[in-house]
Amino acid sequence: MEYKTRKYPQFSPCGLNCGLCPRYHTVGSSRCPGCAGEGFSDVHPPCGVLSCNQRRGLEYCFECDNFPCKKYDKADSSADSFITHRKQMSDMEKARQMGMAAYAAELNRKIEILEDLIENYNDGRRKGFYGLAVNLLEFKDVEEIMANIKSDVTPQMTVKEKAAKVVALFQSIADEKGIYLKLQK
Repeated sequence: MEYKTRKYPQFSPCGLNCGLCPRYHTVGSSRCPGCAGEGFSDVHPPCGVLSCNQRRGLEYCFECDNFPCKKYDKADSSADSFITHRKQMSDMEKARQMGMAAYAAELNRKIEILEDLIENYNDGRRKGFYGLAVNLLEFKDVEEIMANIKSDVTPQMTVKEKAAKVVALFQSIADEKGIYLKLQK
């Protein structure tokens, strides 16, 4: 099924932050354009949530009178794929409360931060970790870590040393908040 291209494919109708997924930031044929982004149907099997939203003329499940439906019985606790599902419901509630424009602005900033982390502090093995950390941590905590990076990481450090320092900063805040920074398989 060909889906109608969405205005903001970085946030899925089911509440996943596609723009923080490692596959969204991949170059090549395995790159995912985000839910119902251009070329989505070429790289993904049919999606019941997208089909349901399209039939109902909705962009996001939280706009539906039947939300949450049985599709969300195990949301937040289900196994992760390339992206975490742990904040699926809370992110939809946040988008509903803030309004999609404000939520998208915050998510865009998180995506910019993730791109900076991948470009400048990735030793080749950290893309998934950074996406998970930026996704699960609160925006203010991510911003605080980015400020600390600017003061704690020096140009003389190797990429491996920079990555280790940045990972330690994220891990420290995550531990403090009781957030587990590994995908649930």
